[in-house]
Amino acid sequence: MPGLAAMAKRRLPILALVPALIFALLAGVFAMQLVSGRDTSELPTALMDRRAPDFELPPLDGLATQAFTSATLADGKATLVNIWASWCAPCRAEHPVLMALAKRDDLQIAGINYKDQPGNARRFLGALGNPFDLIGVDPAGRASIDWGFYGVPETFLVDGRGIIRHKIVGPITAAKYEELLTILDQLPEPTS
Repeated sequence: MPGLAAMAKRRLPILALVPALIFALLAGVFAMQLVSGRDTSELPTALMDRRAPDFELPPLDGLATQAFTSATLADGKATLVNIWASWCAPCRAEHPVLMALAKRDDLQIAGINYKDQPGNARRFLGALGNPFDLIGVDPAGRASIDWGFYGVPETFLVDGRGIIRHKIVGPITAAKYEELLTILDQLPEPTS
């Protein structure tokens, strides 16, 4: 049976090459991602350039007087929908940006308070200011999931017809703020 031993010896070098081939394949995939120029920190959304999901959220007791619904997104004015929570440190960091955006006349800001205690949410806004024209409460997180969100904070720009035009994952940084303003300024005027 010396033939079997010789065959086994020949297979051993070939099997030793398998890990090297797998490593080379993975390195090639990673290298393509690096040189592609695509921002790998951006998470895609299936809702881009589509109508915002249908939802109806109750108002935040003590601050909001009307429910936040999908119908309020198609009223002709662009809306920035920010999913936030009082327990979220990045939400606190981006809050001054939301306060600055609230001064724009061509934009309404709506908040979805995600899995938060109403008292904590009111204290958060009382301490930092309230940039929201509308605030809906999402205690179970179901409406946020319908938006295709990954985690707080997350922000969507919806045009005056209720179509999602941009998504920001994570806090709105200075660079994301400038990008958002550019996109906002390029939105088409809503037709009546």
